[in-house]
Amino acid sequence: MPKMKTNSSAKKRFQVTGSGKIKRRKAFKRHILTKKTKKQKRSLGHVAILDKSDLYNVKHMLALK
Repeated sequence: MPKMKTNSSAKKRFQVTGSGKIKRRKAFKRHILTKKTKKQKRSLGHVAILDKSDLYNVKHMLALK
């Protein structure tokens, strides 16, 4: 059986940590930043851990399962 291919868009957007969790970037920091507060923009710059409900789909896209 051939190997599963990794989804190219997913491998650019997600990163697996050493403990097996998946990191992602936060949305809404590309444009229309003038109406957002400094605090909001600062918190959007941090990385986040992927939610448990999305884990199954993303692991399949990254060919981890």
